[in-house]
Formats: sequence, C-alpha cells, structure tokens
Amino acid sequence: MNYSLAIHGGAGTILRSSMTPEKEQAYHLALRESLIAGENILAKGGSALDAVTASIVSLENCPLFNAGLGSVYTNEGKHEMDASIMEGSLLEAGAVSMLKNIKNPILLAKTILEKSEHVFLCGEGAETFARDNGLNFEPDEYFNTLFRKEQWLQALNEDQILLDHNGLNEKKFGTVGAVAKDRNGNLAAGTSTGGMTNKKFNRIGDSPIIGAGTYANNNTCAISCTGHGEYFIRGVVAYDVSCLMEYKGLSLKEACEVVILDKQVRLGGEGGLIGVNKMGDVALVFNSEGMYRGCIKEGEGLETKIYK
Repeated sequence: MNYSLAIHGGAGTILRSSMTPEKEQAYHLALRESLIAGENILAKGGSALDAVTASIVSLENCPLFNAGLGSVYTNEGKHEMDASIMEGSLLEAGAVSMLKNIKNPILLAKTILEKSEHVFLCGEGAETFARDNGLNFEPDEYFNTLFRKEQWLQALNEDQILLDHNGLNEKKFGTVGAVAKDRNGNLAAGTSTGGMTNKKFNRIGDSPIIGAGTYANNNTCAISCTGHGEYFIRGVVAYDVSCLMEYKGLSLKEACEVVILDKQVRLGGEGGLIGVNKMGDVALVFNSEGMYRGCIKEGEGLETKIYK
C-alpha cells in the first residue's frame, strides 16, 4: 500500500494583496518542512499516527501558525492551547485543552492516547499528566511573539474576541492539522490550536473535540478541521464527513464538499478541512478565501498552496 499525507495551517481571509513575497515564501517553506517531517516517517514504514504527530510538531514549532510557539493571547495576556489526535484502527484518541506552557500540545494528546485510560484531559490536570510523562514545558516568554502581542493589544483595545487575524479586514482560523494513511492502511488525524485572540472564560473550540475538529476511522477517512470552532462543533464536522461516507456511500471528496460547501455555509461556518481515505485519496476543501495547505503521496511530488 502507498502512503498519503496532508496538512493545513489554517483557513480564512488570506489574500494575495496583503501578503508580501517574503511572507508567502516563509509559509510555503514551513508547510514544506511539515510535510517532509511526516513523510520521513511514512517512507520508512512508520505509522500514520507518528507521521501526523511529526507534521504537527513542525507546525507548532513555527511562529507563523496559531499553535504551540505561535499561539495567540487570551484576554488575560496568557496562552491557552488545545489539541487532539485519533487513529483509525481501534478508534483510539487523545485530547487536551486549556494548556499553558506545554511546548507541543499534540505530543501530550498522543501521550494520552497511548498511556491514559482517558480520552480528554484539561488544564492543571493535563499539565500534571504531562510532567509525569516527561513532556517539555516552556516559560511564558517562549510564547510571547511580537506579532501575536500586537494582535492581542488591538483586540483588547477594541474589546473584541477575534479570530487569528493579520489586519482589520482579515480573519484567519489559525489551527494546524495533519491527516495520513500509512503503508499498512491505517489512518490518523490530529489538530492543534491556540484558539481565538483575546478569548475569555476558558473558551474551547472544535480542535480538541473528537468528532468536531478531528476524526479517524480506517473504514472511511481521517479528517482535521480549521474554521470558526463554534459552528464546527455544532455541525460535528469531522464525524459528519465519515458518516456521509459510511452511511450514504459518498466519496471522500463528495462528503467533504457537502459538509463544508453546503452544510457549514448554511449554518454560517467559515473554514475548511483536510481529509484522506482508506485508498489514500486526499481532499483539501474550504469555503474561505484561502487555506494554508499541502499534501504528498508516495511516488508523487510534494505540493503546498495558500489561495483558492
């Protein structure tokens, strides 16, 4: 069997007119590095779960994306991160939310999947579990990127809770994610995010919720979402794609388009998703102006894109 891998770095109002050539190049390079990190594992016969994790760690370590290092600020000037991961053979999953100071939330989600009897941990308890399992922590200063601080100060000044954004007329859903199929036919999906700029009340979006932001089932597909989380939770988007394939016999592409281009549009949800099915077909579907994305299949060239 051949392997497949797809990644995303967020969707939203991403316009050529507001992107410098240097920044565009930086995004393509970061997406490329993420794909290479995951493909290196798949090419050696490694698991889809490990490949998804490696790709997301690469994106979490890049300040361009709203996850890990590049996470946005909360109303209190802190960083609260969420992540989830799922594998398709036994439907095992791990999820975390309201994390502070953990360098790579996706690694904690994977550790929960592998070493805990639970699926979803949050806050201080999740951090204690992370310490008990030797995960890396970083001080607040590690996450204090100037770009995100300027976003937060603007949002604070306007008393708005904002989607990850670059300017007044832009909004970007800065979640990162990956989906993969390995040579053994196993599927996996993962998603990680810093949430919304200036968010209050420990708000949680779809990214750490199994079935909403992340889902994997070897019989159907692996899905990672990026979008306006409230709508993606209400639409149970990731699982909805799998259901349309399992119960209605739709193809991966058809199911993704029904959910993102029809159902989410009618609900009011902007964003997109990436998916892979058991044959290794890849779907990259979004209803916004753009989505940072890329994919690679065994024997084919690597591809990264930003705009429609």
